[in-house]
Amino acid sequence: MPENSNCSGASSCSKESCEGCSHNPQSMLEEMNPYSDIKHVIGVVSGKGGVGKSFITSSLAVLMAKAGYKVGILDADITGPSIPKMFGAHGQIVGDEKGMYPFVTQEGIKIVSINLMMEDEEAPVVWRGPVIAGAVKQFWNEVVWGEIDYLFVDMPPGTGDVPLTVFQSLPVNGIVIVTSPQELVQMIVKKAFHMADMMHIPVLGVVENFSYLKCPDCGKKIALFGESKIDEVAASAGTKVLGKLPLDPAYAKAADEGKFYEIDNKDLDAAVSALKAI
Repeated sequence: MPENSNCSGASSCSKESCEGCSHNPQSMLEEMNPYSDIKHVIGVVSGKGGVGKSFITSSLAVLMAKAGYKVGILDADITGPSIPKMFGAHGQIVGDEKGMYPFVTQEGIKIVSINLMMEDEEAPVVWRGPVIAGAVKQFWNEVVWGEIDYLFVDMPPGTGDVPLTVFQSLPVNGIVIVTSPQELVQMIVKKAFHMADMMHIPVLGVVENFSYLKCPDCGKKIALFGESKIDEVAASAGTKVLGKLPLDPAYAKAADEGKFYEIDNKDLDAAVSALKAI
């Protein structure tokens, strides 16, 4: 068995079963593109879809960029990419002998997404798990990211192939878990937390999206999806709440129009502080 096998020192593992094993996940780290210098890798995860994970990824990227950091987004949601549209990114990225070059927004945020590699951005990506996982690795080792202070990895929901690939293949410094107030989602949050714990990836904290709707007339906060239990969930998991975000039509409008950089999201100040502290 090769010395860098993920099952080094584990007599119960066979060579064939190494791919999904977590005895020594860092031994499977992929090499960074030689023309990239990435200081921090932050995963943004959710236990299920529909909680606004890409919204939080983009919000964090914008806030860190406005704070003066060099930022990139690796869109690892291969079958459901939404990052490019939020930033008005269209067209195909190019490459040369050094590798592929990310799309750079007018504000300087670098983006790599499968949608920026397809002639028809509305065409479905019908790939099996191993192929999708391979594409994520390529986004890391074949992309010329240049100098990046924070690379945010927008992951698909759940605890399947792509999160496992990212945790094992990229030097992830920490993850942000995104949830919403429903009790079912809170239960699934714990699955994401336990997966990170199994892979020895630090959880920076939890962000609750769709926390409330603020009445435009009286200012009252309306809990459309039930009362928040995120403080209790975070406490039981030994982590922090990094923000509670409202439902805001202005956010959706900016995302649809590709003007996400115009959003100033003060509800994520705690998340920004946590990122700066890494």
